[in-house]
Amino acid sequence: MSSAEAKKQIEALTAELKQHNYNYYVLAMPTISDFDFDKKLEQLNKLEKEYPEFADLDSPTQKVGGDITKEFVTVRHRWPMLSLGNTYNEQELLDFDQRVRKAIGDNFEYVCELKFDGLSMSLTYEDGKLVRGVTRGDGVQGDEVTTNIKTIHTIPKRLHEGEGYPAYFDIRGEVFMHRKAFDRLNNERIENGEVPYANPRNFASGTVKMQDSAEVAKRPLDCFLYFLYTEKTLFKTHWESLQAVKTWGFHTNEHSELCPDINCVLEFINKWDKERFNLSYDIDGIVIKVNNYSQQQELGFTAKSPRWAISYKFKAERVETELLEASYQVGRTGAVTPVANLKPVLLAGTTVKRATLHNANEIIRLDLHEGDTVFVEKGGEIIPKIISVNPEKRKADAAPVIYRTTCPACDTVLERKEGEAAFYCPNDEGCPPQIVGKMQHFIGRKAMNIDGLGDETIETLYGKGFISHISDIYELHTHAAELKQMGRFGEKSINNMLEGIEASKKMPFEKVLFGLGIRYVGETVARKLAFHFKSIDKLMAAPVEELTAAEEIGERIAQSITEYFAGDIHQQEIQKLRDQGLQFIAEEKEVVLASEKLAGMNFIISGTFEKFSRDELKDIIEQNGGKILSSISAKLNYLVAGDNMGPAKLEKANKLNIPIISDDELLGLIK
Repeated sequence: MSSAEAKKQIEALTAELKQHNYNYYVLAMPTISDFDFDKKLEQLNKLEKEYPEFADLDSPTQKVGGDITKEFVTVRHRWPMLSLGNTYNEQELLDFDQRVRKAIGDNFEYVCELKFDGLSMSLTYEDGKLVRGVTRGDGVQGDEVTTNIKTIHTIPKRLHEGEGYPAYFDIRGEVFMHRKAFDRLNNERIENGEVPYANPRNFASGTVKMQDSAEVAKRPLDCFLYFLYTEKTLFKTHWESLQAVKTWGFHTNEHSELCPDINCVLEFINKWDKERFNLSYDIDGIVIKVNNYSQQQELGFTAKSPRWAISYKFKAERVETELLEASYQVGRTGAVTPVANLKPVLLAGTTVKRATLHNANEIIRLDLHEGDTVFVEKGGEIIPKIISVNPEKRKADAAPVIYRTTCPACDTVLERKEGEAAFYCPNDEGCPPQIVGKMQHFIGRKAMNIDGLGDETIETLYGKGFISHISDIYELHTHAAELKQMGRFGEKSINNMLEGIEASKKMPFEKVLFGLGIRYVGETVARKLAFHFKSIDKLMAAPVEELTAAEEIGERIAQSITEYFAGDIHQQEIQKLRDQGLQFIAEEKEVVLASEKLAGMNFIISGTFEKFSRDELKDIIEQNGGKILSSISAKLNYLVAGDNMGPAKLEKANKLNIPIISDDELLGLIK
């Protein structure tokens, strides 16, 4: 074989195998058998060894992944990653167009691009080699995730020589996951007893921030690149740069369009508002940019976003379908939630069969009748909801949906306290979903964090009669021989579970208290109670007046605590747990503050954050003298808001004129 033939064959095999990798890992749609793939990979590997001068650094033969990153380094963006202004209707787009025309005249074009629902990323290339991948962060600086980014098949690690790219440049893009791949991986997580991810965006974001790049390499991520930054201007327009980076080897989106005017933009938006569900990935809108770079410079920036670009966000899709029946779910606290079972309908690219009805008040608000035709919507939420009913399609003899009066699991008469929307089953020690839910809560990561014991195992052990109370978990060691005979558990998994149970006895009082699952006693309240009362005995003996004297404990929480401890079964449970050696006295810890810059300030943390978990932000606040509140009130100084924050909290904070800050603004308070 001549060198020219070898070079040609290596290039052809490399291109073919990269496409197969993309089909398999990213699209979850393999087009070749594993055997045939391996044979071709073996052939390529052999050729690369014989002709190393033609081997591609980005070759499929080069396995990527394996480095463990203990923490991510914060890197400052050379060109800030600004956010875009959002618009939700046609008039706001027309207003944007008028502002642009007023500033630069009528001679300009727009570029319209799909707005991907993923994780923004900045890639830096030097001499054609990928040297750095950084998350958006706060727009000024982000986390360096280069090792993880290199595992993504559609991001070139090295560009081909002679393609005309500059020695140094940044290119921006969006890391995302295709829906089929997301469904496949989520099903695997469910089968393994792991918590499924809510949506592809969260899965992609969580994957990029994993510490083990070998694990990242197993996850099918994709990336579209959409904006180029260079030290010297190479192109006159954004559209030209998109065509160029495609020839350099970058994965750009094929659906972008050059628009001569705002009418063309509106047509593009209307088209993709209908067709977005035919895509293999999620989009949540359209990005509109002025095409010419000199006109972009002329328009400039506001403090937060460019004046030459805007984002149009799609409205939540709404569809009509039929209500088949209302069923009911019982949570661990006994709350009974109604669920609408629907005639299957396609909504936002997925088949919807169920929607939440929230509570009895919602059924009354909707005036819901059996067999009603309902309008279902799925916005930012994962769970669809019924927005309204179409009364014109209601059958004349349709009976109203009446919220049930007894528990669907144990038939106990339901109760509702004054001022509350939810009905509860009071049979907390005899209602199966409550019993299982309480034990699942107790073993959870934020409570006792018992290794080797998951939700499915709890259900199995309860079903087999091994456990029916929290304290029974600590008696499982006496059933080790019986568990081994079940066949479901191997000896190693049983040993791991028993070791995890034993280790949990060292968990501090506040974790045990939270794990008991007392209604309204969340993580923060449990910590406050443990700090104030120091022991379970003092807490159990405290009347309502004494409980409400503790920081952040209101009448409702105090009443719930006294009712819980008044129950004989609960008292017996606590004694059994005490006998097993669990911690019911708070450790006296010497608190060493990093500073007192937040002393006297109260905070609430809500939503999700790219750089920190909520627990990490909580620690930062408390280490600098601040306090965490459990609910929004006039005592609150700051609401630290992340993505996907609940609208109710936002509305209440705005009503009380409470400052809403980002995690970066929080860090600014302690600098």
